[in-house]
Amino acid sequence: MKKSDLIREFNVQIDMAVEAHEILRGESGNEVPGVRMIKDELEHATVTTIDIETEQGVQEMGRPKGSYITIDAPEIRENNYLVHQDITETLAKELVKLLNLKEDSSVLLVGLGNWNATPDALGPQVIEKSLVTRHLFQFSPDELKGKLRKVSAIAPGVLGITGIETAEIIRGIVEHVKPDWVIAIDALAAGSLDRIGTSIQLANTGISPGSGVGNKRVGINEETLGCKVLAIGLPTVVNAAIIAHNCLESFMDELKTSPSLFRLYKEFNPKSLENILSQALSPYSGNLMVAPKEIDTLIQSAARIIAGALGICLHPGISREEYQMYLQ
Repeated sequence: MKKSDLIREFNVQIDMAVEAHEILRGESGNEVPGVRMIKDELEHATVTTIDIETEQGVQEMGRPKGSYITIDAPEIRENNYLVHQDITETLAKELVKLLNLKEDSSVLLVGLGNWNATPDALGPQVIEKSLVTRHLFQFSPDELKGKLRKVSAIAPGVLGITGIETAEIIRGIVEHVKPDWVIAIDALAAGSLDRIGTSIQLANTGISPGSGVGNKRVGINEETLGCKVLAIGLPTVVNAAIIAHNCLESFMDELKTSPSLFRLYKEFNPKSLENILSQALSPYSGNLMVAPKEIDTLIQSAARIIAGALGICLHPGISREEYQMYLQ
């Protein structure tokens, strides 16, 4: 079974544009029409930019026109401050390019997710580690001018906790605060185990909260909020159907390459793979999400990196020592 067939059959959500692009290009053997990809290899990260430029690209990729930047940094798993700092600076550079902020721009940070569920707590953890400054401008605007931008933040929770659509909460805040940008941080679902906790996606097209775990909510984008939206996402879970499919694919590859088992491979009915997957995943079908046991550590590391990159991008006029002073 092709991976695209698996995704369609089990309704598996692929949140990362780079993975959707890999699947489409890998199965067709051709470039995806209307989509441009640029890859940059750095010392501690690989930066891949996917630009969806035409309506055909929108149809092929299943997501809006715009730029999707993925920073793959496997060393996030390691407890190495210097490496994490380099990844933070790489992320900050990409944020600066996407946001193109003016000196007096204002930003609302939104930490999406459920702080009570570790795989979904990335957004709230980033907010907890971020420097908010909007209130400071009421007391000493002259001192802060040229050093800090007006930044406010909210972790609105999820529908099951608040009883309110997250987009409704954010829209109400936006109408009052009137930020130039909303930056929404959320956990994503990966299409590969390798990317859990180690790939950061930036998208200037907004975000659909809960889509990675099958809970589709009202979109948070320029159309719904009335201001520009940048989404920052990190994969924290992978659909069990993906893992099961990878195991069966490896098994089939073993049959294909083994002379003694090649006959069995030729006689194997592809439909049987679908039946095996359905039985293995029953009764959860395509709704079983899996996270590694060290997900709490991965999220803490990623939250520090994302919050640090936001600090560098949003407040370029202060040093690290000053940043810590204002944070306290």
